[in-house]
Amino acid sequence: MGKVLDDFAAEARAILKRDSGKSGLDEVCKRLERVLLDKGFVAEHFGPGKDAPRRVIYEDPELGFCILAHTYKGGTGSGPHDHGPAWAIYGQVEGVTTMTEYRLAARPEGGKPGKAAPVKSYDLTPGMAVAYGVGQLHSPARAVETRLVRIEGMNLDRVQRDAYEVA
Repeated sequence: MGKVLDDFAAEARAILKRDSGKSGLDEVCKRLERVLLDKGFVAEHFGPGKDAPRRVIYEDPELGFCILAHTYKGGTGSGPHDHGPAWAIYGQVEGVTTMTEYRLAARPEGGKPGKAAPVKSYDLTPGMAVAYGVGQLHSPARAVETRLVRIEGMNLDRVQRDAYEVA
C-alpha cells in the first residue's frame, strides 16, 4: 500500500469511528476527492496491468470497510441496487459515470425483485465523489472505459443483496 492510500485509510477510519452517519460519509467523500486527483495514487492503483473490474486495495481490520479500485472497459452499468446492510462511496478517477438515484416503489418479495422508480440522474466526473447510505437505491452507467474508487461499508463479496428492477 502506498502512502496516499495509507494516509487516506487512516483518515477515513478516524472519521467513521467518530461519525458513521451521513455527515461522516460526506466528510470521507471530501477527503476522497483529493485522493482521486493524486497522480501518484492513480499511477499506483490504476497503472499498467491494474485494470480488473474489482480489486480490493484496502480492508480495514477494525471497522471492516473496504477501498476498491475498479476499471471498467467499454460501456457498462448495472440496474438499481443498494449495498445491503452497507453504505457505499463512489469516487471518479477517469471517465464519466452517470449515476441514477431511485425511490423504493415495491420491496422484493417471494423471490421476485423489488421495484425502483428513478428520481434523478447526474454525472460523476474525475475528482467527484458521492455517498449512498444503507438502503439507498442507485445505479451506475458508463459509455466508455472508466476508472473509479469505491468504498464499501463492508466487503460485499460476502454479502447477499436483494434484486431490484426499474418500476
